[in-house]
Amino acid sequence: MKDHESELKLQAFLDGELPDAEAREVASWLAKDREATGLLGELKNTRQALVGFDRGIRLPESREFYWSKIQRQIESVSAQPAPEVQVSWFAQLRRLLVPATALALVCLAGFVALKQGGASAGAETSLATPGAFTYRDFNSGTTLVWLPYPAEDQLATAY
Repeated sequence: MKDHESELKLQAFLDGELPDAEAREVASWLAKDREATGLLGELKNTRQALVGFDRGIRLPESREFYWSKIQRQIESVSAQPAPEVQVSWFAQLRRLLVPATALALVCLAGFVALKQGGASAGAETSLATPGAFTYRDFNSGTTLVWLPYPAEDQLATAY
């Protein structure tokens, strides 16, 4: 059964609430549709299972008074104001520190990016060869390596 209206029509047919013309139409529909017949059988079984279910239940007061008590309880609960929630000092501090920390991290990342991107030239020395000097110009993409030229007598004593 895909149509909710058809299901309701079957329920009304079972309860005898349909006019004669509509009841005949539903009866002919039931003769053709196995799914509708199955649903009608389930509805009959459910109705049979619920027969006499509430016979043993007795209310101490009349039905109207019983339901009016329930309605008064619902209204009294909905009329009460919601209690105020106390927020701890740690939660208030965290509410301030989390955005401040995020802002600080973004600023630090921006500062590092500007510092690295803004460096147009850099110089470094190497310990492997004392006196060697490397110069890099990132803007033009050039690297200059300065090596000291040893004299012939220094070359012989160095090795």
